[in-house]
Amino acid sequence: MKITMAHGAGGRATGELIGRIFARHFDNEVLNQMEDSAVVPASGRIALTTDSFVVTPLTFPGGDIGRLCVCGTVNDLAMRGAVPKYLTCGFILEEGLDSALLETLVASMAATAREAGVAIVAGDTKVVEGHGGLYVNTAGVGFVPEGVEISAARCAPGDAVLVSGDLGDHHACILSQRMGIQNGIQSDCAPLSGMVWELLEAGIQVHALRDVTRGGLATVLKELAEASGCSIALEETALPVNPQVRDFCGLLGLDPLYMGNEGKLVAVLPAAQAEEALAVLRRSKYGGHAARIGVVGDEEPGLLTVRTAIGGRRALDVLQDEGLPRIC
Repeated sequence: MKITMAHGAGGRATGELIGRIFARHFDNEVLNQMEDSAVVPASGRIALTTDSFVVTPLTFPGGDIGRLCVCGTVNDLAMRGAVPKYLTCGFILEEGLDSALLETLVASMAATAREAGVAIVAGDTKVVEGHGGLYVNTAGVGFVPEGVEISAARCAPGDAVLVSGDLGDHHACILSQRMGIQNGIQSDCAPLSGMVWELLEAGIQVHALRDVTRGGLATVLKELAEASGCSIALEETALPVNPQVRDFCGLLGLDPLYMGNEGKLVAVLPAAQAEEALAVLRRSKYGGHAARIGVVGDEEPGLLTVRTAIGGRRALDVLQDEGLPRIC
């Protein structure tokens, strides 16, 4: 098998690559859970995660690769209920990169780390031949409070499915920049750990969390349904999408359900707490457009469906083929 760009898009090809190579060789009971970060025993419980960032362009409306790499790492920790504390960063710099741009990106990274309440405690730098590009690898450590158990396996029939805001902003922003399309779309790149902590402090019994990144909402929810052995049903009319993003998708034949974000999460929690959780999300810094979008059921395990605006029902799968790689 030759690696193609589809293997980096976060859909089925990515999952097959992970399963055939990485998961097979790195096999262990923690990694096999395939969560956004790994919760392991220590003096207390810690969560670990790692990620690499290859976005092009390096800067874009609403963010840059520096902000993105902190948000992406912090958010993966937060999706297990961990309080993010420490990051490491490894920079691979291509020959020809402008040092002033590098400093701007590093300053952005530092500012985002302060916002997220984490310290960047170790790093590495390598320079390779190239054309002035930049790649960043990060690792993150957080601490999981006692009593917090957030995992895809805890989704249960009757649970409500919430999303913290508009779908597809980051994806549409990056694609607009690459295509030279002028519009007002900005990336939603943001750290979500504060939002998660506010939910937990309010006493919300969060069962599962995922940040909506590559592959979009449909891919994330399909994975949750498969991991929990439940079904999930969405309401198309409840899905929040920025009008500019909706128009952008309409012009290019794209589906917001498969458009990635970098500052949105999906929360699965008891239906009885859904309205209270929505109120908490909408009060938070990055949750103003939060919405209740669906319900967990007990139909065919792994089934994900959406009821359309005209009353039909269609099944959804994970992202197929390439999508848009290098959005993160």
